[in-house]
Amino acid sequence: MAAIQSFSATHPGDPEPGDLIEIFRPAYQHWALYLGDGYIINVTPVDEGPPATLASAKSVFSRKARVRMQLLKDVVGNDTYHINNKYDSTYPPLPVEEIIRRAEYLIDQEVSYDLLGNNCEHFVTLLRYGEGVSDQILSQPFS
Repeated sequence: MAAIQSFSATHPGDPEPGDLIEIFRPAYQHWALYLGDGYIINVTPVDEGPPATLASAKSVFSRKARVRMQLLKDVVGNDTYHINNKYDSTYPPLPVEEIIRRAEYLIDQEVSYDLLGNNCEHFVTLLRYGEGVSDQILSQPFS
């Protein structure tokens, strides 16, 4: 975790592998899953190259997204974030090893994206809990 020590000093939380990271963008929240050693996995628009910052708002209008492993500090940029495992009381988290294995399998794959039923929060909750859920927008379960 040495990669984020100085970064953590100015941003709340010390994430553990498998934690959900909520990133506060100017007009919305972006979600990622912490992998460890300063890296996260998240979905970004297919045509977006690293790093993902404000451009990830483009995914709202896209039907496809790419799964990327990126440094948390690069994805957060000048925004703020916190650890938010808000569904833990409703859905038991999968074992950390399984969460990471599932996440690593998806790196660099193209996935479908839908703001209402298959967004970035659905993606990371599917990895953590085995069920995609989101309360960002009135939404249906990830399928």
